Amino acid sequence: MIKEAKYEVVVVGGTPGGLASAITAARLGHEVVLIESHRHLGGMTASGLGKSDVEQKEFIGGLFREFTGKVLNHYKEKYGSDSKDVKLCREGYYFEPSVAELVLNQMVKETKKIRVLTNHTVQEAGMEGKSIKEVMVINNGADELLKISGGVFIDATYEGDLYALAGADYRLGREGRTDFNEPHAGEIFYDYENGKILGGSGEADDRVQAYTYRYCFTTNPQNSLVLEEPPAGYDRALYTPYFEDLSSGRFKPPKEFHEGWGYYPEHFNTMVRALSVTDLPNGKVDANTNPRALAFPFPEVNKGYIEANANRRKQISDDHRQISLGLMWFLQNDQEIPEEHRKMARQYHLPLDEFTDNNNFPFQLYVREGRRLKGEYTLTQHDVAITEEAPGFVKHPDTIAMGEFPVDSFPVTKRPDKDKIVLEGYLGMMAHLTRPYEIPYRAMLPTAVDGLIVPVALSATHVGFCSVRMEPTWMSLGQAAGVAAHVCLQSHELPRNVKVSEVRRILESQGQVLTNALAHE
Repeated sequence: MIKEAKYEVVVVGGTPGGLASAITAARLGHEVVLIESHRHLGGMTASGLGKSDVEQKEFIGGLFREFTGKVLNHYKEKYGSDSKDVKLCREGYYFEPSVAELVLNQMVKETKKIRVLTNHTVQEAGMEGKSIKEVMVINNGADELLKISGGVFIDATYEGDLYALAGADYRLGREGRTDFNEPHAGEIFYDYENGKILGGSGEADDRVQAYTYRYCFTTNPQNSLVLEEPPAGYDRALYTPYFEDLSSGRFKPPKEFHEGWGYYPEHFNTMVRALSVTDLPNGKVDANTNPRALAFPFPEVNKGYIEANANRRKQISDDHRQISLGLMWFLQNDQEIPEEHRKMARQYHLPLDEFTDNNNFPFQLYVREGRRLKGEYTLTQHDVAITEEAPGFVKHPDTIAMGEFPVDSFPVTKRPDKDKIVLEGYLGMMAHLTRPYEIPYRAMLPTAVDGLIVPVALSATHVGFCSVRMEPTWMSLGQAAGVAAHVCLQSHELPRNVKVSEVRRILESQGQVLTNALAHE
């Protein structure tokens, strides 16, 4: 027997964007169900991404700023306002995964209007004509089916799974350079230090940027899970190319350290530069796998992930996990690595107090890019960055959020350029071109499906998406989706017919930033 339930707002994806959608709609008085396939909410924000991707804080307000405020208060209450840990949380923008999850869960619970279904996966979308009316959900732990109908549906998955089930059109892979006249589209080799295109055909393909896991480490020996052996299937040859990165000088400090800071972290010029590490409160460390190394082992490992079934996705996720653990083992134990480098690497271990039901390893694969909706408006490089075609600020009548993070794509393939400067597809932090930009409501609306709003895997080209794809931006978009769902339900309108001026009015009252004031002076 299939159980049935009905809600005003159905949110699929317990990502920060999905949480923002659900919390916002619930605070506005609606009964909400939040469906997440993992056992935890919070996506990457609760799964190791402890360093918020915000470069210009004044453009990301609303619910994200409330979240950081609650994180800051947590650390003040726990350690004291003048403590080292409060300084390390940097006004709440840096945090331990467990603290992020705690704060987000509290924000969900306080609404008293959100039913949370973790460990549940949407299998089907029920349609009436071109409108989504219900979803069939399976309880992954019990094989029970639940049919959920709703007034407005929000796809907040990283992958774009709900709208794919509903039959919406989408893009997967990279556009060619001529498709939208984007200078950095398609196959490309890009000199990230000097901001120059080195080559590449500019042709379209079906590839997406590399996925990884984001490490959370501890430097506290009493809180450390020390790797006693390499992971199953460990292949040392996967990591030995890092020796060439070290000997060739690719682990030296980047130009900005020489020209601006005058100093650099101790792990530069060592094998530990295979990682990018940032201190967090409570002896924790956020660690990213450095995509500038030519030995970076993750490109193409994600092939087929997006369109795969749940079992195959788990296999691909496990492959990424084993490569990540293998890199840890290599840096800490390989006898060819200088002892002082190994000693430095052995400062960092998996924390015993994080991810306690997942062998102390993050639960969420870092899906930096999945499907991208074909929506009523497509964000391109011309929207998010300075180009010859669009040298000025682009203003939209239906702006519902701002983006500000530099275009940043991890490598797409394992191929280096002929001079061995960079891996193909890497667009590293194009801050000299990216500018704060407005995101229109239309980018969240499918062209061919009604009743659905998409704040995460929204309508953008690969290059445009490489700026949008940050959790704080997605929280702003999720907040906008929650407000739009509220206005739809109040006025009995479809999302594409909603009164955007009312959505904008409510968002502004909630502290959402909707324009770059300096651009209009």
